[in-house]
Amino acid sequence: MQVLGIVAPEDTRTLADRVADRLAERGSVGVVRDGDGSGDETHHADDSSTPPAGRTGYDLGEDGWRASGPDLSLPDALDRLAREHEYAVVAGFPSARIPRLVVGDEPCRGEVVYRAPTADDVDVEAAIDALADAEPYETLGSLVARVKRSPEAERAGAIATFIGRVRARDAPDDDRTERLEFERYEGVAEKRLATIRGELEARDGVFAVRMHHRTGVIDYGDDIVFVVVLAGHREEAFRAVEDGINRLKAEVPIFKKEVTDAEEFWVHERP
Repeated sequence: MQVLGIVAPEDTRTLADRVADRLAERGSVGVVRDGDGSGDETHHADDSSTPPAGRTGYDLGEDGWRASGPDLSLPDALDRLAREHEYAVVAGFPSARIPRLVVGDEPCRGEVVYRAPTADDVDVEAAIDALADAEPYETLGSLVARVKRSPEAERAGAIATFIGRVRARDAPDDDRTERLEFERYEGVAEKRLATIRGELEARDGVFAVRMHHRTGVIDYGDDIVFVVVLAGHREEAFRAVEDGINRLKAEVPIFKKEVTDAEEFWVHERP
């Protein structure tokens, strides 16, 4: 799922609706708003009515989801949307590390893929085109949902998964790791991942493989990498997951910087 956050000095919702309407012409869209709970055209998972323009929406406030059901954070809402949607538009939440459309000089975290001086100056098509180069938002749940939609799913009796995460320390007396920063060798990393995936899927009994390695800043405790395998039996699934993560680590050019409470360094430069 591609995520685009909207940050503007005012009327963020109107701009988010413009973007979501255009994205809905390309695929399914989820909308997450940082609002006052007024809930205009806002729907939730238990709502049986049809969302406008084929959209799903969440209206979040400081205390979580303002629709019925359990409270949701922004990551919670995006995790749900990623399982069934191709796009998500996030109105507000300037502290989230997601790709951004920014109006004016508004401060925010995340990669700014498009900027305009005013909302009226925003070229929505250009902003959407710029989003295509940003890293997609993937979770274990979204990858599992994708392999379950495989044409071979009816023959599959197993789904095996792997999650790699940021640990605080490897040994009790190590410096505490605050975050990791990842950069990929653009173009090459994607080709290597595609090769590994294709070779794993060519095995007997393996029907679908999905792998995703996040880049950018990843804080302690957060997930880094996912491997998901749909297979006929558990033996094929387990072997493919293990081989997949081992080959990803060994063959895909993704570079890691570690930031501890004492220092920071690129891991590949350490002896």
